[in-house]
Amino acid sequence: MSGHPSVDELLMAHAAGRLPEPVALAVATHLALCPAARSRYAAYEALGGMFLETLPPATLAEDAWERLLSRLDTTGAGEPEEQPRRDDPATTYHRLPRPLRDYLPGPLETLRWRRYGGVAEAELTLRTPGYRTTLVRVRAGRAVPQHTHEGNELTVVLEGAFHDERGRYQRGDLVIADGSVDHMPVADESGDCLCLAVTDAPLRLTGMLGRFLNPFVRI
Repeated sequence: MSGHPSVDELLMAHAAGRLPEPVALAVATHLALCPAARSRYAAYEALGGMFLETLPPATLAEDAWERLLSRLDTTGAGEPEEQPRRDDPATTYHRLPRPLRDYLPGPLETLRWRRYGGVAEAELTLRTPGYRTTLVRVRAGRAVPQHTHEGNELTVVLEGAFHDERGRYQRGDLVIADGSVDHMPVADESGDCLCLAVTDAPLRLTGMLGRFLNPFVRI
């Protein structure tokens, strides 16, 4: 990611297929959970289609139609995620949107979680140099250590909610932070908060104790 992208810029880039895999995963997860974002995404796709209509026709490979048909069975990144019924005893894993579940080896308990205080994180394996993709779980009422960013961070709220100096964010929200943001996200008292986080550079702790721990801590 270059500069400080807005959510709409990310949606447009995703519609054009121009995002690195970790960023595309965050945007696809956001789309699966947020109806308003899907509406805007559909508009960007329509604009892209209008632009393509102005281009001269290109010669296609002989098997292009067959390859297109073979892809129609896969779930599109902008499609709404089928949600379990409210009265189902669905686990958090089954409430995760399909784009994200496809990157998990199984239930969340099978991941390798690293815990510090009231925060736990599990790194996902995406082979894209320069990016780190993690699931972050913050216990109810607990905080992520105060920090800023040496690059960009995308956070999608999967369960629960958290707040920081800029506002409150709940399931489906996509939150963007960069070096201009120095914050301490705190999970709501009502329950744990689970997020998907994608960074393109390390975080830097800024609290009084954090400044001394920076050389030893990787977040």
